[in-house]
Amino acid sequence: MHTVVIVIHLMIVAVMIGAVLLQKSEGGGLGMGGGAGFMSSRGTANLLTRTTAVLAVGFFLTSLFLSWYAGYDRKPSSIISQPGQTQPAGGSPIAPPTSGGILDSLKKADEQQQNQAPSGPQVPRSQ
Repeated sequence: MHTVVIVIHLMIVAVMIGAVLLQKSEGGGLGMGGGAGFMSSRGTANLLTRTTAVLAVGFFLTSLFLSWYAGYDRKPSSIISQPGQTQPAGGSPIAPPTSGGILDSLKKADEQQQNQAPSGPQVPRSQ
C-alpha cells in the first residue's frame, strides 16, 4: 500500500508541475500563445487554476498519509537497554543505572570485566 501511495503522489507531483508551468504569468511564461485555442484565455486560466488547486489538495493529502503511515508502527526505544543487546564477555548483563549516569554504569561494567580471570591468552591493552 505504501508503494501505491508513493506512485500516486509522484504522479500528482508531475501533473501539478506541468499545470503550474502552463499557467500564464505576468511575464508571459510557458502559457503564452496565440488566440487560436479551444478555450479563451480566461477559461483556460480558470481551468488551470482549479486543476492546480485540486492537485495541491491531493498532494497535501498524500503527503499527510505518507507521514502518518511512516510513523504508524514506530515504537519508542531506549538506547540504554535493548532486548537483543549482546552481553559482555563475562556473561552478566549490564544493569540499567540506578544512580549516576550511563558513564558510571559503563565504568562498573568495565571494572567487572577486568576483575574476572582471563580464560585464555589475552591481547595486551594500553592503559
